[in-house]
Amino acid sequence: MGLRQIFTALEMVLLVLFLVPLPVINAGNAVGIVISLAALFVTCGWDEFVMLWGIIWQSDGGKVLLMVIILLLSGAAVYAFVLSVNMLRAMRRSPKKPDILVVLGCKVVGERPSRMLRRRLNAAYEYMQEHKNVSCIVSGGQGRDEKIPEAEAMKRYLVSKGIDEERIIKEDKSTSTDENIENSLEIIDALGLERRITIVTDGFHQYRAGLIAKNHGVKEVHGISAQTEPRFLFTYWIREWLGLTKLLLISRR
Repeated sequence: MGLRQIFTALEMVLLVLFLVPLPVINAGNAVGIVISLAALFVTCGWDEFVMLWGIIWQSDGGKVLLMVIILLLSGAAVYAFVLSVNMLRAMRRSPKKPDILVVLGCKVVGERPSRMLRRRLNAAYEYMQEHKNVSCIVSGGQGRDEKIPEAEAMKRYLVSKGIDEERIIKEDKSTSTDENIENSLEIIDALGLERRITIVTDGFHQYRAGLIAKNHGVKEVHGISAQTEPRFLFTYWIREWLGLTKLLLISRR
């Protein structure tokens, strides 16, 4: 098998991974599909691509254009690499000592937590089983297609697994990660607790959630990471790059 065939096979696998969430389309798999198709187009039409590159390169304006494209693509690759390293580091930011958990909400199907949300709740449950004095805030409002607030579904799930209701505090107004953190901190302040929190969410989401918490004045942030289904990881990872970019741009204004 030649090098071109190997690249084509890898790009096809990548494309399939981004097609898995269909019919649901989000920024992550939309960008991934475009990147995969562009890579396939270049690989399958390599001879034509090289010929076109040579034609453009012959003019001074063409040289400038191609150099700009190369620099932009190189910069994007380095930027994505740096973000990924920080995301991986945040996934390992486990709590050094028990404190209050903030479990970030996710989609609820009817009145039942989605598979992703159940994974987050299971991670919180395991920690709370090991640390009996730790309470948690379940944070999430009600979406248009949800019958009950995410926080209510989350509380019911944890109670059904044996967690005492008194250890669970509902925050059922938030509609974004920023509101999850902000509203949960208001509860923590009202309880007279230190702003030292452990965020329970998917691993890919820990870095952005931690940055948001620090933007709200939290000095010590830890994380408990739920495992993301492998078939969805690529989609959510790229979507997280976009979310982080938006957050970094806003925070610098």
